[in-house]
Amino acid sequence: MKEVHISQVDVIFSNGIYPIEFLFYYKEGFKTEKLRRVLRGLSSFFWPMFGEYKDGLIVFDKYREEDCYDEEAVHQELNMAEINENRFETYSCFRQPDLKKLFFLKIIRWNKGIALIPKLNHLAGDGYSYFYFLSLLAALSRPTLVPFKSSLMGIFLKPHHNRTILKDFSFKGQGLKSSLPADKFIVEFEEIPRTEVQSVIEEIASSNNLRVSTNDVLSATALKKLVGRQSESWGAEVSLTMPIDVRRLVKEYGRGFVGNGLIFHTLTLQKEHIENSQAKAMAVDIRKSMPQVSRETYINYLGELEDTISEGNPEKLRPFDPDHGCLVTNLSKLPADKLDFGTGSPDLIIPLTVEKNSTAILAKKENFVLRFAF
Repeated sequence: MKEVHISQVDVIFSNGIYPIEFLFYYKEGFKTEKLRRVLRGLSSFFWPMFGEYKDGLIVFDKYREEDCYDEEAVHQELNMAEINENRFETYSCFRQPDLKKLFFLKIIRWNKGIALIPKLNHLAGDGYSYFYFLSLLAALSRPTLVPFKSSLMGIFLKPHHNRTILKDFSFKGQGLKSSLPADKFIVEFEEIPRTEVQSVIEEIASSNNLRVSTNDVLSATALKKLVGRQSESWGAEVSLTMPIDVRRLVKEYGRGFVGNGLIFHTLTLQKEHIENSQAKAMAVDIRKSMPQVSRETYINYLGELEDTISEGNPEKLRPFDPDHGCLVTNLSKLPADKLDFGTGSPDLIIPLTVEKNSTAILAKKENFVLRFAF
């Protein structure tokens, strides 16, 4: 049996909130026998994903396929028109039930095509961890003429799971209460050309002598949209929360870390300022508010989380309050090209996790795609 202590950030997700769940649809189906073998093999490397949460620890005994995998055939075709017309219902239809283990892979075969619905309890890992694992699963499942490919990739891409490598930490119990969407959300999509975002970045650099990021511009655009569509429902202040991945800046984690290598950064603005300002002005506000991430500042962040945890009020750990703020998650670097199981990249990608007053930033060829929920 293996076990690992959860981290300060993991506590936020210790009761199953905000699972990471996508539907990946492939017009060309593929056989799943090798995928199932690879899944079993990877469970020894990514063992916390295939474990269970028990009072402050992730515990792994052994891999049992029936706990982590299911496959079914549906004798019809995927109805694309219905998906586009009834987006919230689509999410509800395809979302998988609560997990026994921390990861589950559902496969659906239609008359034409196949869908993979991997669901990861956020306690086990963040978006980076999710796609790191799926990319490796796809690479090892593809037909290949290279001998010993599986063992070579396992050696060079072996993940690590030391979640308390920077700061010792021990936790007992559960964190936030898990909650499902109580209301039917409005889900809308908006495409923004990459060239348009780049023009805003260049304009700000010229007029403000400040280098803003693509994420700054798109987060500002999302905030204005979410506030503008429901002006009367907000108070005088509105908070914007953005998760920041620290792996690149905290070497103890690095790209092999599977867990939650995150900071939740929150900026609070006056609603009147949001409504009366252009998105480029708010992009400047966002950039100026961003924290300087380093080993030292991240240790301080973990210490602040510990102080909040010790207060015994788990609601204070919630990344954002949808009644008073917005959450923007940037998924535009989602590695779709690496999710090839032998018949090409997915033809359709649907993020199934949805939260009120949130925006997911996606990418589609020459455009960014913003998915709004409110």
